[in-house]
Amino acid sequence: MKIAMIGCGKLGLPVAEVMADHYNVVGYDLTPNLQAKIPMTSNIAEAMHDRDIIFVAVPTPHDSEYGGEKPIADLPARDFNYSIVQDVLKKISLNAKDTQLIVLISTVLPGTIRNHLRHLLTKGKFIYNPYVAAMGSIKQDMANPECLIIGTEDGQMNEDAIAILKFYEPICGNKCPLAIGTWDEAEAIKVFYNTYISAKLSIVNMIQDVAERNGNINVDVVTNALMSATHRITSAKYLTAGLGDAGPCHPRDNIALRFLSERLNLGYDLFQAIMNSRERQAKNLAYRLIEIANAKNLPVVIHGKSYKPYIEYTHGSYSLLLGYFVEAAGVPVFYVDPLTGDSLTEPMQAVYLMAHNPAVSYAGTDITKENTEYYCVIPSGSVILDPWRTILSYPGCDVIHYGNTRCKC
Repeated sequence: MKIAMIGCGKLGLPVAEVMADHYNVVGYDLTPNLQAKIPMTSNIAEAMHDRDIIFVAVPTPHDSEYGGEKPIADLPARDFNYSIVQDVLKKISLNAKDTQLIVLISTVLPGTIRNHLRHLLTKGKFIYNPYVAAMGSIKQDMANPECLIIGTEDGQMNEDAIAILKFYEPICGNKCPLAIGTWDEAEAIKVFYNTYISAKLSIVNMIQDVAERNGNINVDVVTNALMSATHRITSAKYLTAGLGDAGPCHPRDNIALRFLSERLNLGYDLFQAIMNSRERQAKNLAYRLIEIANAKNLPVVIHGKSYKPYIEYTHGSYSLLLGYFVEAAGVPVFYVDPLTGDSLTEPMQAVYLMAHNPAVSYAGTDITKENTEYYCVIPSGSVILDPWRTILSYPGCDVIHYGNTRCKC
């Protein structure tokens, strides 16, 4: 198999050199690196000639002032600069053959390929394949990837995706986690992977600031304890999107930590941003409920009133927060939850929000139930808005998966 790497900089060159251990690889760059371990050229047509797969690893930079080595938090928000990748894709299109597979690995925001890049390629096949690799360990990360990300137009495992999987087998085997989705999903995986790390670092360094200002705290004692919490903190727990943080502890802890930030004069307030996000996300979901309810001329029923299943407590309930926003818009709201004593006097045609995941059972409680996983009968003609995306269908009802905008259930 013959490979071309278009863009042999900080990412493209080490990646190409790893590929060259298994394949015939040639690199292209405007200023070829004379120390490269692969043949290099400054002629893109020459690099592409007779190649099976053409990887594109050109920069998508910000202006130099956005680098982070100087304060940037107060600068205007800006997208990446896509001029280089757009120019390269146009040049590739002039020289490509329809049999060649073009693979973009540059970082772009969700929606960029679909709206701004794909149309530039009039020849060849296309895959988006961004890497989760760190500078300084790119070659090691190539051989042992945390995740192999493949983006296709419709998110399906097509022939081109299969070809890429086969390409990576001698490099990293076939046991690494695979994430295949639409171009937009692959774009999102890449950028949110990076920002998740940023958020994590912000929190642990905040503990460090608190240790400095409060006294009597060794930050490592705190963070080592958090490292050991592998059930919830360092695990897949809480990585399923649905409803927001709730209960008698978490929201109020954030409010208390806002006070601590002010008292210790940390100079920033991450907790305010967290609470603003929580409430804005609730509004967004409430607005979707309101939109459906008004369109169908139906009330809203929230399936689950307590802050989580199996619990009767409503302190900090996200369901009540959602209900607050819906009622404020003039839409009637009802709750159904056996543990809080809320029920409907009779089946009600409505928009049902599944605040409690109906896939869970009553195991461990003293509540009896019939052969149903729902708190009530949902009559025909209702709409079910499922933020957990577990309900595939319900007789006579429209089911909407909140958060899945490429699948119509």
